[in-house]
Amino acid sequence: MGRVCKGSSVTAEPPNDSPAADPDVRELAQIPAVEVITRASVMLMSAAAEKLGLASDGEQYLDLDEARRLIDAYAGLLSAAQADLGVHRQPLREGLKSLQAAFREASRYPDSPGQGPGEKSGC
Repeated sequence: MGRVCKGSSVTAEPPNDSPAADPDVRELAQIPAVEVITRASVMLMSAAAEKLGLASDGEQYLDLDEARRLIDAYAGLLSAAQADLGVHRQPLREGLKSLQAAFREASRYPDSPGQGPGEKSGC
């Protein structure tokens, strides 16, 4: 039987076609933190690259304000998690540096050194 919510007669049972019924899908609770952080990093890097126009049809998605936000978020995540990343730390830092360089190249008026997206986070 599923869970019963306090003050409610509704039960929560996963349907047969839910991800919980699929043995190939892992529960989020079973995924190590470093893997969650790495996946989030890859998502932020990919989104930033799209907003920097680095995709094959990238010009239509170019949005430097959005790219700055994504790079800042990515740098903050790396800064907060750097002690826990182990072997993933260096490649993720190199990805950040590549995005920062691409941002500078795409900017009409590049930021002063140390003032670009993610440069104040300490990564």
